[in-house]
Amino acid sequence: MLVTNLKNKLQMMKNIKRFSAVAFIGVFLLILNSCDDNSELFTISDPTAPTLVELGFTDLELDAVNTNNPAITLNWGEANYEQQASINYAIQFSKDEAFTEPAIAATTTGRTTITLSVGEVNAAAGNAGLNPFNWANLYVRIVSSLGTQNSVTSASNIIQFNVYPYFNYTFDDYFLVGNATSNGWENNETDNHPPLYRDENDSNIFYYTGYFYKETAGDVGTGRFKLLENKGSWDIQWGSTYPDNEDPIESEGDIAGRPETQEVDPGRFGIKSSGFYTFKVDFSIKEFSITPFDETGITSPSSLTIKGSSTADVMMTPLTFDGHIWYANKVKLIPGDIKFETGAGANWGSSSSFSGVATDGGDAIPVIVEDDYDVWFNDLTGRYILIPINL
Repeated sequence: MLVTNLKNKLQMMKNIKRFSAVAFIGVFLLILNSCDDNSELFTISDPTAPTLVELGFTDLELDAVNTNNPAITLNWGEANYEQQASINYAIQFSKDEAFTEPAIAATTTGRTTITLSVGEVNAAAGNAGLNPFNWANLYVRIVSSLGTQNSVTSASNIIQFNVYPYFNYTFDDYFLVGNATSNGWENNETDNHPPLYRDENDSNIFYYTGYFYKETAGDVGTGRFKLLENKGSWDIQWGSTYPDNEDPIESEGDIAGRPETQEVDPGRFGIKSSGFYTFKVDFSIKEFSITPFDETGITSPSSLTIKGSSTADVMMTPLTFDGHIWYANKVKLIPGDIKFETGAGANWGSSSSFSGVATDGGDAIPVIVEDDYDVWFNDLTGRYILIPINL
């Protein structure tokens, strides 16, 4: 009897193990079949496009002062994808009804209304290719889509209104002041402080290559300079991180600014002897460098003239302090282009507006907005900068 019971128990344990193995294999096959199942979870038929409601006006003049004020409110009937899913909407602007190069003004998910500020409409109009200070047609539509990949798009009807954009000059400009530079420490609004030249690809980086003067060798008070953001004002100034008048002369280091980084005046930049240098400053990382520049063999042109469709010919003037630096103040420029023509007939230009590096035979420099400009050109490097006075 005891032997019989023991055999039965052993047989039962074998059955349990066999059952567990079969069960495991069944579950594994079930999971495998589920993973291999590539059938569509759901099917999307052609969606019903959103319907954009007409605006209650035809003309919109954008105010450059109150840019955060609401400009337009757009309403639309929701798209229908016949699925329980949130729908994405992109608000597109275009300068033509075909939406050849649309600009996205805003996006939203699950909503059918949006209000755009003056600044948002102005930026989108500019991105769509509209010129500032001119009335022009602006076309608007809503494009719906599903999912994070914005798939299965569907465009609404198109509405149109007339818009008068302004130009938003987003760049900062900086000017040299100090006894190492052409104007000394005098700082009046009418002083002709030379500007730094903004990098054409990174608006945080600036250069100035030219002559810096040091009156007395070893004198820590001469050969010094700072940067101003506004000519005639000391309210915003940039220099070294040392206290003013307690600042060693260094060829590189960190920059400080009042009131950007501190409440007191920053220290001064400086050179140890007169000569040509390249001063570079990167405001994104708050660092500067001053390196000697070899001007040997670089001869300034006998004359330099601004020419192009944006203006009548304007003669430029070299600085007495440094004849490689040329300027023309308060030049009226209209949308078009300019180049710098030397007395020998060379034409210097570039495809970059406002600032860049001109080359002989380069593209015409685009002027995208009408204003009075201070125009500067450096024949050592080909760098130029066009600074609008009223924008």
